[in-house]
Amino acid sequence: MERPLEATRMENNTSSCFLMERKTHVKVNRKEVMLAKLRKSCSCTPQKLKTFFMDFFPVLRWLPKYKCKEYIWGDVMSGLVIGIILVPQAIAYSLLAGLKPIYSLYTSFFANIIYFLMGTSRHVSVGIFSLISLLVGQVVDRELLLAGFDLNDDAPAASGDVLMGIFRLGFVSMYLSESVLDGFATGASLTILTAQVKYLIGIKIPRSQGHGMLVITWINIFRNISQANLCDVITSTICIVVLVTAKELGDRYKHKLKFPLPTELVVIVVATLVSHYGKLNEVYASSVSGAIPTGFIPPKVPEFNLMLRVALDALPLAIVSFVFTVSLSEMFAKKYAYTIRANQEMFAVGFCNIIPSFFHSFATSAALAKTLVKTSTGCQTQISGVISAMVVLLVLLFLAPLFYSLQKCVLACIIIVSLRGALRKFRDVPARYHVNKVDTLVWVVTMSASALISTEIGLLVGIVFSMLCIIFRTQRPRTALLGQIQDTTFYEDDLEYENLSTVPKVKIFRFEAPLYYANRNYFLKSLYRLTNLDPNVEAARRKKYEKKEKQHLKKGNHRTANGLGIRETTLQLVPKQIDFQALVVDCSSISFLDTTGVNTLKEILKDYKNLNISVLLACCNPSVIDSLKRGGYFGKDFGCMQEMLFYSIHNAVLFAKDQKLPNISLRRIYEPYRFLSKSPFPKIAGFGVTRVTCSIGLNLS
Repeated sequence: MERPLEATRMENNTSSCFLMERKTHVKVNRKEVMLAKLRKSCSCTPQKLKTFFMDFFPVLRWLPKYKCKEYIWGDVMSGLVIGIILVPQAIAYSLLAGLKPIYSLYTSFFANIIYFLMGTSRHVSVGIFSLISLLVGQVVDRELLLAGFDLNDDAPAASGDVLMGIFRLGFVSMYLSESVLDGFATGASLTILTAQVKYLIGIKIPRSQGHGMLVITWINIFRNISQANLCDVITSTICIVVLVTAKELGDRYKHKLKFPLPTELVVIVVATLVSHYGKLNEVYASSVSGAIPTGFIPPKVPEFNLMLRVALDALPLAIVSFVFTVSLSEMFAKKYAYTIRANQEMFAVGFCNIIPSFFHSFATSAALAKTLVKTSTGCQTQISGVISAMVVLLVLLFLAPLFYSLQKCVLACIIIVSLRGALRKFRDVPARYHVNKVDTLVWVVTMSASALISTEIGLLVGIVFSMLCIIFRTQRPRTALLGQIQDTTFYEDDLEYENLSTVPKVKIFRFEAPLYYANRNYFLKSLYRLTNLDPNVEAARRKKYEKKEKQHLKKGNHRTANGLGIRETTLQLVPKQIDFQALVVDCSSISFLDTTGVNTLKEILKDYKNLNISVLLACCNPSVIDSLKRGGYFGKDFGCMQEMLFYSIHNAVLFAKDQKLPNISLRRIYEPYRFLSKSPFPKIAGFGVTRVTCSIGLNLS
């Protein structure tokens, strides 16, 4: 089989033709490959079975290699700190999920144990997460309404038997850019903050449902502001001041602290003691957490009819959970020089949701704040998560009843202060705008939709809008005419750089995007505008002019269609002066061509050829060349390929300079004037052939 040759003209003192030979790619029988993979996958050997279990449970690989003396202290220390932080957060986030605190503790316990067995990241902290809890809470509220309960503080807790893991669609995560995630987190944080205000001031209003929850909730808050509980307001003010002050001091002196201050735990312990001995619930009607049972509730199979109703709700939960977990895992794996397996992370997070669903738990994910704390306190491996689970287990078995008198406003304060990081994103908007205006617009749209419509719709709006921005940027990309950098073989945008020299009789056009159906018209308009020549319009002008001239001459009128005598015709033979004879298209930024793109290039090749202008392509990548070949751009036998395709702009320019002036058929132009002279080049009013030729050359060059 003969392999195709592709040629380019290289500058090496003298012009020479250098042939590039493409490799022959053997066609693969995909059916046979698929069958071979299927046979390999279905085969079962002891070694393969062992590999499968060790891949599915990574703990079997790293635990036997655990360096106890080197790692144990850091793992124990970080596990204890995270466990201490996890308990108050678990109780607090139960408000977001609309569930009793015991369910949050169950979720934290099982998630840490399962991720220890199946996770590949050494530092990620998996458990309850504010955004996930908010999404779960919206589903719980809807199901309570369907079940006939009122959405108030006295409604019974709904079971968290929602099975989320089986709805994982990991490929969707690639469409969540950083701007979408940040905007979603900030918008959801505003919703979370709004949902906690009623606990801060001690009023009882129903949890808002549906779109516009943020606006509706604030309207209800202001309508009922007169019912605010003074005890809760004072407690909230004190707690927020203490928590914010401690956080700011911790951030300022974190390099001097070996581990973060357990401020939340101290606040909860002190607030519980004050509430218990001050009898704030009985005397001031302050809302408290209530009884938290000890031990484990008997497991229960999830209700499958409920699963069908929450399937659509599970999709954004699954996407957010998976994206945050994998993003954090990759970030810390890169920082500490080890690798993770994204597919295994999907399984790990999925089973962190599937298995606990039988034990009255709700959806879970990795959390950035707790992960940062783990790394700062010396975490080395996943054993840290087991230590945290033991702390939670201690609370579940023995200490849970002690939190009976804990005020809900204290939990709301912990939630609100934990949102500082997301709410601080507003301060980054000017810097973000300076870096990239489009990404800032994506952030604003996603944040606004997440806050003002709903969190799920906001995530969808962010994904769709970011994709539309990408499409729009490829529809109207940057285009430019290039000039030569003096004394070099390089070319750049003559509108962006000074001291570039134009190439005589050559136009160099750059299009900085793939050429496909959506930007075809923009490609042509930009090309015609920058070169100041629309070949279709010019061809139409010439045909129209020639037609009129023939009509006048047939009538015996020696004056032309635009009122000029024969003597003056030589200056008006061509309606528009063309100042170039070759067009070089810089294809270095064209990553692919679709059928429309190939046809567009074929179209300009034909149109400019009718005006005797050569079209040369430079810097095409192999996939673009293959598309052009398949589309018949170079002809059937690729015979003209060496004169149409070049591997650098400079080679194309040299080739264009070496070309002679296009051979214009003067005989055809002067056909109407044959009656004046037998010579093919008539002498008109004292002008000889030389003068006529110069006139024609001037207008066509």
